[in-house]
Amino acid sequence: MSMDALQLMSGHVQLTASSNAPSSIRDSRGSWEDQDALSSKLQVETSARRSRKVEGGVFFPKPENAVTVAVSSRVLFRTDREQKVYEQKGIEEYLSYQIQHENKPFAPGPAFSFVKALEAVNGRLRALYPQSEELFDLVLVTYNHAHVGVRLINTINHHNLFIERFCMTGGSSPIGYLKAWHTNLYLSADADKVREALAEGIAAATMFMPEKLTEVSETQLRVAFDGDAVLFSDESERIFKTHGLDKFFEHEKENEDTLLDHGPLKGFLEALGKLQKKFYAKGQRLDCPIRTFLVTARSAASSGIRALKTLRAWGLEIDEALFLAGAPKGPMLEKIRPHIYFDDQMFHIEGAAQMGTIAAHVPYGIAQTHQNKQK
Repeated sequence: MSMDALQLMSGHVQLTASSNAPSSIRDSRGSWEDQDALSSKLQVETSARRSRKVEGGVFFPKPENAVTVAVSSRVLFRTDREQKVYEQKGIEEYLSYQIQHENKPFAPGPAFSFVKALEAVNGRLRALYPQSEELFDLVLVTYNHAHVGVRLINTINHHNLFIERFCMTGGSSPIGYLKAWHTNLYLSADADKVREALAEGIAAATMFMPEKLTEVSETQLRVAFDGDAVLFSDESERIFKTHGLDKFFEHEKENEDTLLDHGPLKGFLEALGKLQKKFYAKGQRLDCPIRTFLVTARSAASSGIRALKTLRAWGLEIDEALFLAGAPKGPMLEKIRPHIYFDDQMFHIEGAAQMGTIAAHVPYGIAQTHQNKQK
């Protein structure tokens, strides 16, 4: 099965949500139920922040101090219908359609719950560190003409999102702007632009919309990463693809104490870790609103120790590590319920999507060459 960016695998996305802000529902497990009171408090604080923002009282962090996440309008919102108008009727009809429908908000896209979770973390950070600029800073990036900006702003206000930074490029590449924003992560539906960003050293991934969406927490940001060619380089993946599993195990054993080189998403995990430590410093390690996961096909005893030693040497903590020894990742991700999962191989992306997990493809490393050969 193949899958195009933001193309439904089948049927329709089903979201259980409130009429005002169609976000994902909290997990029913006890640890999340205990945070109901906090969630209500954060909703009040969000409304208060929006009021103060209108009055000019809320400061925005300098990009160099913040963790900047740039999201394309096509992954933050569902724009399937508008995209068809553009493809079938051209740019002028597309712009006319957008203006005619500018008071009709877009529905949530695959990045929506992730963005809401980032805002929930910001609420906690502002409560603990009122003057700190170490926050998530959200930038909406779109190739759209400025005329479409009115509908995007109306949609953001409809969903009560706290996004003030826009980058509307009118069809030009946004990569230069991403560098100016000191972007820590770029999420897009355009695989070519994602590869361009990666080539410039910007952590980036292509997002996909699954048929169904697993319910995720509204109060704890949960981010899952693959290891090789995502957090780490594709050095070991190359050994496996070229020489097979036995040679891979032999290589990992011989290099157990040699650190893996960094992969394209290492910097984003590092940024998450810095924010986590701000909560730890306030005695909130057990109530931290950020949780990270390593979900890898590596075996624990045979090849896992090198990955763990590398993370430790980098000074990075991962909250949970799952070494699956080649088992499917989809069922594990269904239990984790991350807001986003990063992997370099499309069959893992597809397996995650089948289980309702929002997955993002990192087109990096030797796996891309093998995938192209298989097509």
